[in-house]
Amino acid sequence: MNYFPVFFDLTAQKVLIVGGGEVALRKLALLERTGAKILLVSPELLPELGERAAAGKISAAVREFVPDDLDGARLVIVATSRRAVNRWIAALCEARSIPVNVVDDREASRFIVPAIIDRDPVLVAISTAGTSPVLARRLRERLEALIPKRIGEFALWLRSLRHAARRRLRDTDARRRFFESVVDGPAARRFVEGDAHGAQRMAQQLLASASNAPRTAGEVTLVGAGPGDPELLTLKALRALQDADVILHDRLVPPAVLDMARRDARRICVGKAAGGLGSTQAEINALLIENALAGRRVVRLKGGDPFIFGRGGEELEALRSARIDFSVIPGITAAAGCAAYAGIPLTHRDHAHSVTFVAGHGDADGHEPDWRALAKPGITAVFYMGLARVEHIAARLRQHGAAAVLPAALIAQGTLADQRVITGTLDTIAEAAARAGLESPALLIVGDVVSLHDSLAWFNSAQQLAVSRSA
Repeated sequence: MNYFPVFFDLTAQKVLIVGGGEVALRKLALLERTGAKILLVSPELLPELGERAAAGKISAAVREFVPDDLDGARLVIVATSRRAVNRWIAALCEARSIPVNVVDDREASRFIVPAIIDRDPVLVAISTAGTSPVLARRLRERLEALIPKRIGEFALWLRSLRHAARRRLRDTDARRRFFESVVDGPAARRFVEGDAHGAQRMAQQLLASASNAPRTAGEVTLVGAGPGDPELLTLKALRALQDADVILHDRLVPPAVLDMARRDARRICVGKAAGGLGSTQAEINALLIENALAGRRVVRLKGGDPFIFGRGGEELEALRSARIDFSVIPGITAAAGCAAYAGIPLTHRDHAHSVTFVAGHGDADGHEPDWRALAKPGITAVFYMGLARVEHIAARLRQHGAAAVLPAALIAQGTLADQRVITGTLDTIAEAAARAGLESPALLIVGDVVSLHDSLAWFNSAQQLAVSRSA
């Protein structure tokens, strides 16, 4: 993030605009609403600017800029048609640590002016970091249509509720949950539709019930984060992340998914790399119970789906024993997501009539899957974390009747921009993965359906096909 978004309080602060043309007029129209003391400096002024100065709305100096104009300025906008002058003024501002925006010169600017949706006191600022003002404007137009016209009045009404909420609800979490129930519930709809009295009545009822209710018990929600692409997160999972007080997440959950959570939610990584150190299942269970008993809303965020090699059932058993309320939000499991993005249908009338999910690593007791069943024709076998034992898996399948030329694929970083798909056969897949330098975690798919990858690959397909052929 090259630009840090902030909102300046410019009330009674000096703002300098250098320039007297159309651009200066547009910037002035924005700044006038802030209550700033605006000084405009230019040897020539548009008539509209002269009229504003004559009316006492701004101060104007009809002359060339001089360095003393910067004295006391909190913000500077430079909008002349002379690049050398603009850069000189920007350098003077930089020397004085005054934020400066040079119109149409991102390199010389210390800040940029975003596209703005103004529903005072609600402001939405949209920036493309100066790369495309037209795109920022189009995004603003779309958001304008989505944001209710009365959202500013709604914000002021919520402020009016704060005193009563602070008086009757001593606990910070209780107040936050009260306002969430107002904002997310029918009271908000009533207000933006024009029924302020009805909204007030509902808010008072919510406040009364919240103040008389016993301390809210915590709860745990098991959430499937999907295979990687954050856009594959379900709407219900997104809401759970945005309501969570604490998030216990696996190592493989991408940062882009965590970025969708509430900003002040506590994030605890409880995952580990294969064979590495990390939280034990008992420690994870204890953290879930501890935070829920403290009255917090806990999200246990797992890659893929919680109930497919995610130990979700074990965690629910621990929560049930501790009498903790829980729920489950399923996610797109890695097999379904990665196969779809690789163009490999897991079942197909001409190639596979069933699919089996298998843990690619051996269990602690050395138990093996039913290799004979997995080696039968018409079966698609998907091995989670299959890269580390790909040679062993291929050998065992061949030993139990699978053809050496049976197609196989390894998928790493599935559904993400750097997804890699390596294809081969049971005889060649291990060597192909080694040549490609593929690293865990990776999903191994074995079956005739893999032969469809070359013709059905659609996601980042040019790169995938090049990798497959080079392998």
